Amino acid sequence: MTDDTAGPTGSPAESPTEGLVRRLAALPTAAISDALDALGLPGQVHGLAPLTNQARGTGPAFTVAYEPAHSDRDRVGDFLDDVPAGSVVVIDNAGRTDCTVWGGIMTQTAGARCVAGTVIHGACRDVATSVAQGYPLFSAGRFMRTGKDRVRLAAVGVPITIDRVTICPGDLVTGDADGVGIVASRHLQRTVEIAEDIDRTEHRIVDAVRAGATLRQARAALGYHQLQRGTR
Repeated sequence: MTDDTAGPTGSPAESPTEGLVRRLAALPTAAISDALDALGLPGQVHGLAPLTNQARGTGPAFTVAYEPAHSDRDRVGDFLDDVPAGSVVVIDNAGRTDCTVWGGIMTQTAGARCVAGTVIHGACRDVATSVAQGYPLFSAGRFMRTGKDRVRLAAVGVPITIDRVTICPGDLVTGDADGVGIVASRHLQRTVEIAEDIDRTEHRIVDAVRAGATLRQARAALGYHQLQRGTR
C-alpha cells in the first residue's frame, strides 16, 4: 500500500502553501518589494534592520503587541511557549528604543524551538548572543535597558501595524540584509510569481551586460523599467 500524501522520498508531500513559502524564502527582499510595488500593495517595513548581513528569516507571522506598564507589570515574554516552529515573531513595541523587549534568553529559547526569526518594532539586547547563535533578528535598535516594569505584554495573535503596514497573524514575513517585508497571505501566490519574474529578469540583464551589451540596451530589451510598475 502506498501513501498518496508522501513525497518522492517518503516524507509528507509539500502543500501548495508550503511550496510558496519555500519559494518566497529563496527570493531577495528587493525583488519582493518590487513585486509589492507592481501590485500596489504595502509591505515594506521602514526602519527595521538585521543584526548582521547574513540574517535571513521567512515564515508566517506570530504577532505580539506591547504597551506601557502601569499597575500590571508581570506579563513579559512567556508567549514564546506558544509560538509554532517555523513562525516569525513580530513584536510591536510602538518603536520604542529606550527599553528592550527581546534578549538572550528569548533568542536561545526561540532557536531551540526552531522559530524562524524575530522582528521588533523596538529594541533588542544581548546582541552578541543572537549573532553567535546566527538567529535572524531584525529591530529598530539595540539598547541594554530592560523593558521589565516599563512595558508589558498587551496581546498576542492580533493584527498590528508597523510603519503603516498592517500585519495579521499568518501573513508571511521575510527579512534579509536589506530589511523586512510583509506579504499578506491572500496575495502570496501572485507576489511570489512576480518577484521570481523580476529576479530572473535582473539576472538576465547582468548576463547580457557580461556578454557585451550596455546597461541601457539590456534594461530596454528586457523591460526593466516596467518591472515595478502597476501594469500586471
